[in-house]
Amino acid sequence: MNVQPLPETVEATRSDLVGRLRTNRLVVFGLSVSLVIVFAGIFAPLIVPYPEDAGGAAHPRETLLVPSSQHWFGTDQLGRDVFSRVVYGARVSPMIAFLVLLIACLVGVPLGLAAGYFGGPIDEVIMRVTDVFLAFPALLLALALASVLPPTIGSTTIAIAVTWWPWYTRLIRGQAASVTGRPFVEGARASGVSHARILFRHVLPNSLTPLIVQVSLDVSAVILTVSALSFLGLGAQDPTPEWGLMVNQGQQYFPGQWWLVTFPGLAILITAVAFNLMGDGLRDVFDPKMVRRRGALGG
Repeated sequence: MNVQPLPETVEATRSDLVGRLRTNRLVVFGLSVSLVIVFAGIFAPLIVPYPEDAGGAAHPRETLLVPSSQHWFGTDQLGRDVFSRVVYGARVSPMIAFLVLLIACLVGVPLGLAAGYFGGPIDEVIMRVTDVFLAFPALLLALALASVLPPTIGSTTIAIAVTWWPWYTRLIRGQAASVTGRPFVEGARASGVSHARILFRHVLPNSLTPLIVQVSLDVSAVILTVSALSFLGLGAQDPTPEWGLMVNQGQQYFPGQWWLVTFPGLAILITAVAFNLMGDGLRDVFDPKMVRRRGALGG
């Protein structure tokens, strides 16, 4: 059984969704700032005045210069242009966040689908393994894994991804279990449709909305975790222009050379807030009932 909605209904639903996206200020603002950050990272070589400073270049005669027209964010302890390194940092943290969430979804979503759809022993085994990971605070578990791995970007990505997939497994498992009990899925089973077709044609599409919202909300959390690991010396290493690492290197010069900490810290803050606002906006767009409940409560 494969009941398709009427074309008029599909078109009306899409138009309504697009309209809510356009009128939601959180989505528009968060998405706009996020796109600026992403494009700044992509086109960093064309934007920054000193692209070589994002690598291993050093200028001993220009160390710790205050912000000026020549160096907008000043220079660091090796004479490297801080503005150039901050802009290049937009390549590192968002890229790690993208990889972490991609790995977490590739692992967590199939496991959640299997647990919610098949239930029984499969559900029990998957959820008990998931509970083991969820028993530990994500940041502490990431710290423990990062401490035994080589301090590289790849190790940071793996350490965080290992702590993140259980959340998606639990989320998708709940959605899949709810969808599996609906009449159209039971009808498809009775018609002899294969499990794989039911999962990817019916269960997965009806479970994507909360996943999209959660991923958009988690971008900021992953970026903060990446910065925390790098700040503690367990993530990216010099000369990689990672924001958390830059804050770590500049803290010993603070508050005298305040720009070494301030500008990378602002980059972390602005990026995290932008993606978080976008996630909040998407949650409101995809769940209008929540907006009405907030309004009824005066929130």
